[in-house]
Order: sequence, then C-alpha cells, then structure tokens
Amino acid sequence: MTEQEPLTVVVADHDFGEVDIERAIIERAGFRLVAADCKTEDDVIAVARDADALFAQYATVGPRAIAAFTRGRVIARYGTGVDIVDVDAATRHGILVTNVPNDWCRDEVADHAMALLLAATRRVATYDRATRAGVWRWQSGEPIHRMQGRLLGLLSFGAIAQAIAVRARAFGMGVVAHDPYLSAEEVTAHGATPVSFDELLDQADYLVVQAPLTDQTHHLIGEAELRRMKSTLILVNTARGPIVRDDALYRALSEGWIAGAGLDDLEEEPSKQRDWTPSNPLFGLDNVIVTPHAAYYSEEAMRTVREFAAHEVVRVLTGQAPLSPVNADELAATDRR
Repeated sequence: MTEQEPLTVVVADHDFGEVDIERAIIERAGFRLVAADCKTEDDVIAVARDADALFAQYATVGPRAIAAFTRGRVIARYGTGVDIVDVDAATRHGILVTNVPNDWCRDEVADHAMALLLAATRRVATYDRATRAGVWRWQSGEPIHRMQGRLLGLLSFGAIAQAIAVRARAFGMGVVAHDPYLSAEEVTAHGATPVSFDELLDQADYLVVQAPLTDQTHHLIGEAELRRMKSTLILVNTARGPIVRDDALYRALSEGWIAGAGLDDLEEEPSKQRDWTPSNPLFGLDNVIVTPHAAYYSEEAMRTVREFAAHEVVRVLTGQAPLSPVNADELAATDRR
C-alpha cells in the first residue's frame, strides 16, 4: 500500500517576495504548497490544472482555467474584489471561491485616498519637483483652493468609502455618495448625503472612486462623465484602474476639463502584465499622481490578508465552512437541483 500524496495548493501569483506565511499554514495542515508567477490564464492552467486549491492575487482565473481544473475545490482571492475570478464558471464546476472581508485594509485604503487627495490638491509633487530644481516660490503650485467647505463625492459607499467620509469630515468637507446598492437611509446613517450618479458628477469638488470592478462599472468614468465635472475637480481612484478610461482622463487632465488626479491603479493594470513598460501618457502630466496599486499596503494588512486566505483554503480542504465564501449559496442551490 502506497502512501497517499498530499493535497496540492498552488499560489498562482504574488508580489510578496516569499510565501513563508502561506507555506507554514498550508504545510502545518498536511498539504503541499507550490508557488508560481502566472500572468496569463494559460500560465494558470499549466501550473494549477491538477491542484486542489488555488491562491490568486492578480492572475486571471477565467472560464478556460476553471474548466481545465481536474481536482479544484477552492479558489482563494488575496483581497476583497473577485473580478479576476469567473465566479459563475467556478460555481458551475462546483468550486468554492473565497475572499477576504475588506476590513483587512479599510484604514490603509482610506488613508491612501486622503493622501492622494491632499497631495493633488496641495500640489505637493509639483512643489517638490520645483524645489529640487532650485525654484523656491509658492507660485509654482498655483492655483490651490481651500479644502474646507468643499464637497467630497464618493462613488460607492461601502466600508472603505465610509472610512474616507469620516476623514473628509474631519477636514471640514461635506460628503455626498452614490451607491445603487444602499438605501438613502443607510447612506445618511453613515454621515453622507445620498445623490444620483448624475448629481455626483455635477456637484462634487473632489471625487473618490471606491467602487468594485464589475461589468457595470468597467469604463464607468469616460469622456462624457469627465466633461460634466467641475474644472477645479480632483479625481482620486483607489479602486480598480479600468473603472476610469485612461485615454479620456488624459484628455481631461491635459485640456483642463478637470484640475488633477490621484490614481492608485491604471486601466492597463501593470501588475497583470509580465513585460510592462511605463509608456502611459498620463505619466507625462504634472497634474496627476500615480501609485503602484499600493493603497491597501501596510505590513499589518499584508500579514492579515495572507493569513486569512491561507486559513480559508485549509478550512475548505479539511471539510470546514469558510468564513468569507463568495458563492456558497449558489453552490448550495446547485447541489439541491
């Protein structure tokens, strides 16, 4: 009688530098961990076809990959959004998808959104560049307008956006929010005034995008939407890059439709590309600040998200219920048919 092979868990991709946290949790449960660097769906298929579980950070786990899995039981997303995973395909193949509740990085993203807003509004990068070049003049950043008394608009009003609202009110700003999935009473209860999407575009002095990336939000902010905004508006995107059209934003910033932007991701999503080069025209503009999808980052948050995802995999593979399933109800409904 041969000893049974341990179940295999694959890390499709990661940018942590190592997988020691995951390996300790997975191997302690008696499973085997394999770390990869997938950038395409074909990469995922090649490395995880016979895996029992899969972690994914940026790599797309689409219908072809899911259909190719021979033993897949769980796909664990490093993070809250599951736009990289075809959840419907996973459900059809009986595979559970898990994520991490967004309180793991709520404060980090809220802080980062405010940092981008403050830096763009106060022209911090412009002043820094000018000063390093030997220009010691407050005029190098003009025009700058007072933030107190202005109106911050929030696109989506989940836990992170609510935390941004708390910070904005501390700076003396009013807050309006648009979220089609929340009632007016829920928005009001968290200190914001509910508005329609059109009202959000028309009224906001600053607009923070904090919506999930879905079919409905993909390219939600394009030329028509940017043209409606105030010419003094600062746009901050601490959600997914493809919600905002880069080509439209470039025109808006270079032609003065809006005043500036702070972006934590780009439409091209560099982390999903193997040979990315910094050729985006937005990099040539002085009125935009770009950070490398880092809003969620702190040492504490990274440990939390990795540990939670790893424990979710162990729970599923050992027959326990995960704490944050994405499609458990749909799988149950399928099982009852």
